[in-house]
Amino acid sequence: MNNANRIATAFAKPHPALVCFVTAGDGDTAANLDALVEGGADVIELGMPFTDPMADGPAIQAANIRALKAGTTTQDVLMIANEFRERHPDVPLVLMGYANPMVRRGPEWFAQEAAGAGVDGVICVDIPPEEDSALGPALRERGIAPIRLATPTTDDFRLPTVIEGSEGFLYYVSVAGITGKQSAAQDSIDAAVKRLKAATDLPVAVGFGVRTPEQAGAIAKIADGVVVGSALVDLVAEHGADAPAHLRDLTARLAKAVHSAERTPQKESGA
Repeated sequence: MNNANRIATAFAKPHPALVCFVTAGDGDTAANLDALVEGGADVIELGMPFTDPMADGPAIQAANIRALKAGTTTQDVLMIANEFRERHPDVPLVLMGYANPMVRRGPEWFAQEAAGAGVDGVICVDIPPEEDSALGPALRERGIAPIRLATPTTDDFRLPTVIEGSEGFLYYVSVAGITGKQSAAQDSIDAAVKRLKAATDLPVAVGFGVRTPEQAGAIAKIADGVVVGSALVDLVAEHGADAPAHLRDLTARLAKAVHSAERTPQKESGA
């Protein structure tokens, strides 16, 4: 299965997709990733450790520091991705990170290496859509989806710019802040997802502040996907080498909640 089809297939299933995040180089990453897949994750999001992860809260900041202290490099991340792809040929893999590691050797280099490692999509937090030329064309040329972020402050004027050039899915950041324990009210998520889905045919996945199966299940009633990160990263920090069993357990509970959610009927918008 090629890069473009894996993400599309994950979101074409008869249930919402569960997207699970861990940081590369934090603990036994291969075992942690395998545990997420075994638990039922539909899409894997692999964080690229960076010194200044501005969108991330304390849990993922600490994971970045642990990974960097362990000597994790961009080349290591690509190797982890490549080995994951060999073990899991059909599971979508998205790299999430920041511009510096992605473009310092040139966007073409990064896109080529990521494509060769079997990466399906890239979320680059600090390249705004207005500066798409810094990375987007190189990714698209290699069949990698540039996945954009929409937030509670993305107004109707700017939303078309965010959507244009987006591929794979649209990631809705449900809080105007960083990753972690802050959670948005369900009513605000419902309204935001409806607005986004009226503006694009891309699947809409909701993340930031989603920690429990109950939260994930509620969001899955309206969204096409649910992203969980900090709650999983906390398990890696707490359990170290024993983390895979705990990751598998939480992922299984999240997957059950997301996959069994009864979808809220969507009213047709427009004419």
